[in-house]
Amino acid sequence: MAVNRVPVLKRCRSLGLDPIYLGIDKKSTRELKRANRKVSEYGLQLREKQKAKFIYGVLEKPFRNYYTKAKKMNGMVGENLMVLLETRLDNVLFRAGFGRTRMETRQIVDHKHVLVNGKRVNIPSYRVSAGDVITVPEKFRDSQRYKDIFEVTAGRLVPEWIEADAENFTITVKQLPTRAMIDVPVNEMLIVELYSK
Repeated sequence: MAVNRVPVLKRCRSLGLDPIYLGIDKKSTRELKRANRKVSEYGLQLREKQKAKFIYGVLEKPFRNYYTKAKKMNGMVGENLMVLLETRLDNVLFRAGFGRTRMETRQIVDHKHVLVNGKRVNIPSYRVSAGDVITVPEKFRDSQRYKDIFEVTAGRLVPEWIEADAENFTITVKQLPTRAMIDVPVNEMLIVELYSK
């Protein structure tokens, strides 16, 4: 499996992204050397695509597949793309506070700690639907890992389209999100422009 091993803060700095969107509280004090350099239109479009890929932890080929799928759906392509990325299983767990970062929730799914509607799912890119109930099986609930996670994520704001119950280890997807509910600093129209060339 391909993995992006670029240091997180370095990548955030180059993309002009706040690490808080990745669930990381650290801040980089370094300045970007090329901060005042003029960026071309293509450069802006590419940066937005890289930002979206980096935030959701998706590599180029799957990201392109998401774009192709978003084009086939009804409505605006950019909004469809953001909704597809937001409804990934690893992202839903992150949003609900069941992991400190998306990488951690990805690992939780990989290690078969998640049931979707009673069935075990170990695919981080699994797409959840409205009405899905995600739970952590009984045997994993007492582990120190989850106690540590909930201690850190206790104050995290859960989006309105998800209902999270940390005591019972359940997440209910009330509805699919709209673009207004997704607080990711990405201009999806630039991504659409980039791919439609």
